Amino acid sequence: MFESASAWHETKLFVEHLVAISHDTLHLIAGTALWLALCMLTRRSIADLRPIALVLAVAVLNEAVDLWVELWPSPGQQLGEGARDIFATIAIPLLFVIAARVRPSLFRLR
Repeated sequence: MFESASAWHETKLFVEHLVAISHDTLHLIAGTALWLALCMLTRRSIADLRPIALVLAVAVLNEAVDLWVELWPSPGQQLGEGARDIFATIAIPLLFVIAARVRPSLFRLR
């Protein structure tokens, strides 16, 4: 388990250093891309809560791996960073889910 968690963490670090965008922006992009992919793969509407719930589960699992692999001097700082990463991962998809549920007409062709 530890080896696969460490490999996942190292892969994330590689991607983060490979691309010229910030860590937080990567979370925004990855969360949105994963959510859209899950909507398409499961053939669910963007208003459906199941794809966003899966994105949330993946984000929490990802942060659990970070907690397992990394040890920061300040646990509060590390937990705060993890919470921010989870929020960044689901923020854009969540806005679209809410918009699609509140105003579905915004997402229909005329």
